[in-house]
Amino acid sequence: MFELMDEWGPEKVVCVSDRRTGMQGVLVIDNTARGMGKGGTRMAPDVTVQEVARLARTMTWKWAALNLFFGGAQAGIRYDPASASKPDALRAFARALSNEVPAEYVFGLDMGLTEQDAAILLDETRTRSAAVGTPEALGGLAYDRLGVTGFGVAEAADAAAEALGITLRDARVVVQGFGAVGAHAARRLADLGATVVAVSSARGVLHEPDGLDVDRLLRLRDEHGDDCVLAYGTSVGALGSELLLPCEVLIPAATQDVIDADVAGRISARLVVEGANMPTDAAAQEVLRARGVAVVPDFIANGGGAVAAGFAMDARHSPFPVQPEPVFEAVSRSIRANTAEILGRTLAGTRTSHAVARELAQERVRQATKLRTGLLV
Repeated sequence: MFELMDEWGPEKVVCVSDRRTGMQGVLVIDNTARGMGKGGTRMAPDVTVQEVARLARTMTWKWAALNLFFGGAQAGIRYDPASASKPDALRAFARALSNEVPAEYVFGLDMGLTEQDAAILLDETRTRSAAVGTPEALGGLAYDRLGVTGFGVAEAADAAAEALGITLRDARVVVQGFGAVGAHAARRLADLGATVVAVSSARGVLHEPDGLDVDRLLRLRDEHGDDCVLAYGTSVGALGSELLLPCEVLIPAATQDVIDADVAGRISARLVVEGANMPTDAAAQEVLRARGVAVVPDFIANGGGAVAAGFAMDARHSPFPVQPEPVFEAVSRSIRANTAEILGRTLAGTRTSHAVARELAQERVRQATKLRTGLLV
């Protein structure tokens, strides 16, 4: 556990378990110099403390890069999200963290959790303050259903393309992962005139060089889930092959650690926009920089969900429903400005965009730490 710690955090790691349900879980509060810990809550049978700590650190940088006043945190539950006893595991997790939630952390949606799960967490804790991502009928902002994160990823792609002199209209785009982020990114990119030539789900890779019918694919996703790539009616390729397909823009929006140095050396895209958290490792980022491939880091590109979560955090204490229009406007404004600033700094130097973005976030966290404690980090 101690190897997770450095000058930035984490400030607190809470491991919990429940013998009745078999639930095992962890909460990592990384850094609260700029505000209380906020980040998603994920569920997977193989989630690890190290994974959750990495995600909590990503949230520290994401909030600071977006200049929103929360700190980095993340929670993880080691449990099968397809299990019929999932609600029992969620309730056990909420009870085990009753000292930390909502005083130090607020549950949010991440991989394996839905609006219904957020409603269960709200019910178990008996307070609207404990969770965001709850259904609209319970006063929440349904930002996953609205596709705010995916919308922001597409806005980042558009702003980055403009900075690089790429015409997004008719540019070929590959989207890895057709979940809440990838599907809505594809929708917005199609609206902006891009040609989505490939998408993937857990069931395989769908590739059409002349462009996919994104509206039809979205309807199939609503009906069939991950099987939408099979229901589309054309041949389906092996997972991972989509990363190497010919395109101008690649959007890894599935999971972490999918692009290593080897894959980075074979990518054909001129622009990579990280829809998922941590899809590239440090070696891959260096390879992409050396090859002249621009990268919009995850905590910049997928920050739309964090912007929406900021609105949802306020909504916990308001009797009035949140209107989506101001949320989308704020996401577009924030993501586009941050993307332009980070790429502008990156193109003028020799460092990776991740290093540049992290430096900007660290400057803000460092300033907050000094103001609160008088200490420098």
